[in-house]
Amino acid sequence: MFSHIYYGVSNFELAYNFYSKLMACLDIQERFYDRDKPWAGWNSDSADGRPLFVISKPFNGQLHHAGNGQMIAFTAKNRATVNAAYDLAIANGATCEGQPGLRNEYHQSYYGTYFRDVDGNKVCVVCHEVE
Repeated sequence: MFSHIYYGVSNFELAYNFYSKLMACLDIQERFYDRDKPWAGWNSDSADGRPLFVISKPFNGQLHHAGNGQMIAFTAKNRATVNAAYDLAIANGATCEGQPGLRNEYHQSYYGTYFRDVDGNKVCVVCHEVE
């Protein structure tokens, strides 16, 4: 469905430090990093290398502004990974938008957490598996 998802950031090095740790926790591979551009991208193993998650300064050169009502959700392999991702994110400058837990309003095995990254972009990490 998606080719890539692009999050604008204000401080590339700070954001890269945050996302490189989060992606490692989620077992999502870094595919490129270019400090001069600046941009970096990650994706899970797939035949075509898609979808990509990309961070960079806004393409138009303007200041970054976090969107209201926008969020990206990353899949975790299990609930322990959701917990670890939350702890890692908070320890690296994220702000809590919902601690890890079951969200039965979505479905019976939806176990997720929500936080805002170092630029205020909303992020979810979720496991849909029954435990």
